Amino acid sequence: MSEPLVAPALGRKGRFRRRGTLAAGAFLLGAFVVLALGAPLIAPYDPITQDATARLQGPSWLHPFGTDNFGRDILSRVIWGTRIDLKIAVIGVIFPFLIGTTLGTVAGFFGGIVDAIFMRLVDIILAFPFLVLMLSIIAILGPGLASFYIAMALVGWVSYARLIRAQMLVLKNHDYAVAAVSLGFSRMRIMFRHLLPNAAAGSVVFAMSDAVLVLLNGSAISYLGLGVQPPVAEWGVMVAEGQAFVTTAWWITLFPGLAIVTLAFAFSMIGDGLADLFGVHE
Repeated sequence: MSEPLVAPALGRKGRFRRRGTLAAGAFLLGAFVVLALGAPLIAPYDPITQDATARLQGPSWLHPFGTDNFGRDILSRVIWGTRIDLKIAVIGVIFPFLIGTTLGTVAGFFGGIVDAIFMRLVDIILAFPFLVLMLSIIAILGPGLASFYIAMALVGWVSYARLIRAQMLVLKNHDYAVAAVSLGFSRMRIMFRHLLPNAAAGSVVFAMSDAVLVLLNGSAISYLGLGVQPPVAEWGVMVAEGQAFVTTAWWITLFPGLAIVTLAFAFSMIGDGLADLFGVHE
């Protein structure tokens, strides 16, 4: 008699924890979206305007995050940089997700020679270190965000495709899939209307974690000079610009670095919340 009374209480606690993590991550991400959209109104200064009289000033009421070696306000540059880094995280995930989901769905559903060709292609891409392959593509295409997005699309789809393929290999043998075939539904309908919605939960959760890696990769690429080019305000560029002053003007690298970590933490919490909500770990 006691188990039915205890189980719902535990269930409510688990649901509260899942919703709390997801809500906290969504709130934090929403704050960054507000900063990105309202940058012209929120930022106190122009992010690229130089002021030689305000060089390397520490945090103060006039410049809460201090200024850099060109006299530019760090707070304003961090706020404007939110636009670029959010775009990097979102666009850098969307295209690999779409490409990988489509290829993995087709390979897992058809199997046979289609799946064999798919797996050989995956093996070829996985034979190269991820960052080295991405840097090679960007070096060929030239520095810039467009090259970064193309490199992510050409390399990053593999993880999504493998996740979806593994799910499709299992789900296509379930009773509802066999019944759909018996009813004469087209392969496209079975793949994308019946199987894919049930297989995509793991990929959606992975996309949130992948957004963290894409954000860090984008910042690293910009740090190396192959991504966003100065004087555009971007967090990785700001960290690179402040490296020479890290011992004398620590605020130049500290605040954009904290912004990168906080945005990554927001995506991570959303991923954890979705994983618990969908029961991916169970």
